[in-house]
Amino acid sequence: MSIKRALISVSDKTGIVEFADQLSKLGVEIISTGGTKKLLEEKGVSVIGISEVTGFPEVLDGRVKTLHPAVHSGLLAVRDSEKHQQQMSELELDYIDLVIVNLYPFQQTIEKPDVTYEDAIENIDIGGPTMLRSAAKNHAFVTVVVDSNDYAEVIEQIKKDKDTSLETRKKLAAKVFRHTAAYDSLISNYLSEKMDEEFPERYTVTYEKVQDLRYGENPHQKAAFYRKPLADEGNITTAEKLHGKELSYNNINDANAALQILKEFDEPAVVAIKHMNPCGVGIGETIDAAYQKAYDADPVSIFGGIVAFNRDIGKAIALKLHEIFLEIIIAPSYTDEAIEVLTQKKNIRLLKLGAAQQPNKQNRIVTSVNGGMLIQDIDMYQLTNEDIKVVTDRKPTEQELKQLLFGWKVVKHVKSNAIILANDDMTIGVGAGQMNRVGAANIAIQQAGEKAKGSILASDAFFPMGDTLELAAKAGITAVIQPGGSIKDEESIKVANEHGIAMVVTGVRHFKH
Repeated sequence: MSIKRALISVSDKTGIVEFADQLSKLGVEIISTGGTKKLLEEKGVSVIGISEVTGFPEVLDGRVKTLHPAVHSGLLAVRDSEKHQQQMSELELDYIDLVIVNLYPFQQTIEKPDVTYEDAIENIDIGGPTMLRSAAKNHAFVTVVVDSNDYAEVIEQIKKDKDTSLETRKKLAAKVFRHTAAYDSLISNYLSEKMDEEFPERYTVTYEKVQDLRYGENPHQKAAFYRKPLADEGNITTAEKLHGKELSYNNINDANAALQILKEFDEPAVVAIKHMNPCGVGIGETIDAAYQKAYDADPVSIFGGIVAFNRDIGKAIALKLHEIFLEIIIAPSYTDEAIEVLTQKKNIRLLKLGAAQQPNKQNRIVTSVNGGMLIQDIDMYQLTNEDIKVVTDRKPTEQELKQLLFGWKVVKHVKSNAIILANDDMTIGVGAGQMNRVGAANIAIQQAGEKAKGSILASDAFFPMGDTLELAAKAGITAVIQPGGSIKDEESIKVANEHGIAMVVTGVRHFKH
């Protein structure tokens, strides 16, 4: 077999003129449609219009042009079937050996901030996916190309053997079905959102590959990094790497955790992350002051960690960062002087993310489980002064209330069971991921040491009994914030009152598993 006839119809015209010209010079007859046909003709490539093949004009503003038996018979005919050969001959139909098609730009259309529903619907391609699927199904005989990156390989094989190999056709067919599945996924999700379908009977998602990773959580695990086609700007998938090694699986997870905490703050803030948990969070009037607090929170654990800033980094901070070993630094931007200092270490990753403070726009999060997945709303609950309720005899002071709200923003992002101690706009103790709340409190208090005196305590869930409050009182903690709602709330309130601790409840918990 050899490739004698090709059908070309593309929205993304990258490289198509050169590819078509080479096909034409190899004696391949080219059929084309609409804008693609016009472009090829303008560039001197010999083209046959689709209407010459179908004997039917393009109608309904181009909605119907390739949906015709003369096209799909040429694509779907089984070449070694005598019955198919006979029917093609009787109907005077010709085979189509090569299909180069990409689809209406649905994603680019719905990305536009002012897109109308009508514009979105008009950019749903029908004929393109149908041709792709027909050709891909019949890949035993037909070559189908949906990605301009494959033009070079296909043309080289045709030059060498006048056809492509079966292995290549299989590979290209698989890519086609991935492509059309992703395309349909975008459309179904768009329409479902417009109809407020929160949790439909089928949930389809599509992701685009960013890069292969050296390994996963551990060296014996393979891994790759993907992003959603319509991902928010303010997330790790859109960060620009200015310097350093490629990101690892764990780097990406930790960087994402840092950014989620950073989004809680409008004021200058710095978040240091180690193994998905904050080891230091600080806010201040300046980003320099915020960094110093984040560092002082735990100068041991920050070593080998990730530090994220919501303000630009200048030379002064860069010099401090240069003194310690860090895996990643994330910031909206860097001064030239800061870049000069930080790039002295060849392996450190410098990520630029101008939209780091941008709130999450996508409101769903997907978690994989063996054999399935869980879907839930992203925890974007924002607590205000009006939401909290004082349940103890003593009310928190204005300063204590400020620290309680700060601690509440941080504890929301700590693995449960979670306890945060904070004072002076910085974390001073973090107890994460323990099997009981007393254990988490012990870790946070031990880490804080003498700094625990006069600090506040934030708990991601209620106290099932008064033992955590007893620990807090012994450590000199003066105020506590927790969700409340335990059947033993009165026991905790009693202990707090006995020790003069001010305690407020939020009515909302922040489990993070």
